[in-house]
Amino acid sequence: MKPMSNFEKKFGKYAIKNISLVLILFYGCGYLISWINAGFLNYLTLNPYAILFKGQIWRLITWLIVPPEGFDFFTLIMLYFYYSIGTTLEHTWGTYRYNLYLFMGMIFTALGAFAMMGFVYLFQGEVLAVYGAEYYFAYISTMFSTYYVNMSIFLAFAATFPNMQVLLFFFIPIKVKILGIIYGALLVYSFVAGYGNQYLSAANRFVIGASLLNFVVFFFTSRSMIHMSPKQVKRRQDFRREVKKTTKITRHKCAICGRTEETNPELEFRFCSKCDGNYEYCQDHLFTHTHVKHQ
Repeated sequence: MKPMSNFEKKFGKYAIKNISLVLILFYGCGYLISWINAGFLNYLTLNPYAILFKGQIWRLITWLIVPPEGFDFFTLIMLYFYYSIGTTLEHTWGTYRYNLYLFMGMIFTALGAFAMMGFVYLFQGEVLAVYGAEYYFAYISTMFSTYYVNMSIFLAFAATFPNMQVLLFFFIPIKVKILGIIYGALLVYSFVAGYGNQYLSAANRFVIGASLLNFVVFFFTSRSMIHMSPKQVKRRQDFRREVKKTTKITRHKCAICGRTEETNPELEFRFCSKCDGNYEYCQDHLFTHTHVKHQ
């Protein structure tokens, strides 16, 4: 991700730490709403028609809290699993890159919803005549969720740690790359075979393609990060920090002892008005040095 280094320097400080936990808390809010008033979730989905023609712009954000499935014990296990691999990726890539990866998936999903609406108006106008635009887009809006964004986290994890072993069903040891290949094959099949009728299949393809586009971008732009263990990444990050320390330009340096505001932040530095030239001294040598005079 070298092309992003300038952006990282500028915006990295705004990255959200432990963002995987934030997303799980979003899900918690979504499940709570579904228990209190499930119908209210329909006003939170990513519905491009309602956003453009009814001014419900809050949907651009609130769709993130809409849970993709019902709540049960298996859901708890999956949420813990995604929190675990998400936290590992954040520690490996760094908070900024992991944030960037997730936000790319969310942005691509939102753009995919609007692209799908344009496709329907241009090439599938008959479905709008039969069902009505408002009903149709309200119905398929639930398909645009964070489900495939979460799946993209798993694909990124499999690409980064292909040889890591996990226990499938808690007792079958299997390498992550095998699970990644199986899941990738299922995605391809779902994309090609479609879902339901032709109108739902088209929407499903937009959902899959848009939500996983961030993984495609990651795979082709971050190969240097793939197959690196957390220890290797940590060594690289430590090396970069040391290089920055040794190459950092100091603003104050004593002409006698060479101490700077970096090595000795407790010292004060002053320029000597009696020396010929710009000579700066620390507080210990400001009044004891020999003045420099040029003939």
